[in-house]
Amino acid sequence: MTQTSKPAPRRRFLKNAAAATAGAGAMAAPMLARAQAVSLRFQSTWPAKDIFHEYATDFAKKVNDMAGGRLKIEVLPAGAVVPAFQLLEAVAKGTLDGGHGVVAYHYGKNSALALWGSGPAFGMDPNMVLAWHNYGGGKALLEEIYKSLNMDVVSYLYGPMPTQPFGWFKKPIAKLEDVKGTKFRTVGLAVDMYTDMGVAVNPLPGGEIVPALDRGLIDGAEFNNSSSDRILGFPDVVKNCMLQSFHQSGEQFEILFNSGKYNGLSAELKAIIDYAVQAASADMSWKAIQRNSEDYIELKKAGVKFYKTPDAILRAQLASWDKIVAKKGAENPSFKKVIDSQRAFAERAGAWQNDYSVDYKMAWNHYFRAPAKKKG
Repeated sequence: MTQTSKPAPRRRFLKNAAAATAGAGAMAAPMLARAQAVSLRFQSTWPAKDIFHEYATDFAKKVNDMAGGRLKIEVLPAGAVVPAFQLLEAVAKGTLDGGHGVVAYHYGKNSALALWGSGPAFGMDPNMVLAWHNYGGGKALLEEIYKSLNMDVVSYLYGPMPTQPFGWFKKPIAKLEDVKGTKFRTVGLAVDMYTDMGVAVNPLPGGEIVPALDRGLIDGAEFNNSSSDRILGFPDVVKNCMLQSFHQSGEQFEILFNSGKYNGLSAELKAIIDYAVQAASADMSWKAIQRNSEDYIELKKAGVKFYKTPDAILRAQLASWDKIVAKKGAENPSFKKVIDSQRAFAERAGAWQNDYSVDYKMAWNHYFRAPAKKKG
């Protein structure tokens, strides 16, 4: 055997050893991935049939798809584990790993929490409120409030909601006096607003509204949008809906995680959640335009009459809001901090948006509601 052929057995040994190591690594990787797979149990605050619950499952699917089996979120409907209004405590305590709802549902724990959705938000639309939250200091303020309440949660806000109707009524509302003395369902600081306007308020969860209307326990109610209202059965018991309102004109959804469960995730999975929130926010707003406009037509076909809420009532809402801001701001330091932050952001961002934005309604009217041309 020549001198050059002697190292061959050593080369074969090293090659075989390397192959064996690579094979072991390939087998270990899936096993490691399986060992690290995390399942999280969420609950929404919405009935299973509501489009809001669909939005919650849409978010979960985005996370699940991007995580490739390493993280799986299951979303249960309202009441599956806890009542809708007990979601925050359940997530904080670990009864649930997370949830999907709105910040205004936590209003009873600190009135400032209702400012993420209730009221006119100083003229900001829902997307501008999200801009304030993410870039104008709102997120830090919300975390501060949750910490003061010993709520061990991680919160994401997303999904700008369309402007909500003033409400469903058995008779059209022509003037402020028509709503005084009525029994009405709403939530958050809208409770204070309607109360100041002479309304007897009952803050029911979404799934209980239509049965209460049907039994005459309430005279009117608001929930959110044409798709939810249609699915929940509003047109089956009431045929008049008043559109446009300042009671919840800037609301958005909240995704909650139990802090312990969230902090136990890898940096990569946390990044997936972060970007899934952003993707779900955009997708939800696009889906809402499609579905809400379709269901608006279906509600009309079902005999529902829609009316614009009179300007006198809208101005009364703003006047009531001024009282609420003054009263709550004096009582609650957290409330004043949030209000001051929103006001400063809205003054700047609103001036920009109002000055730059063209009147889209003018163009729409030009194409679809142009006055008929006179003959002759």
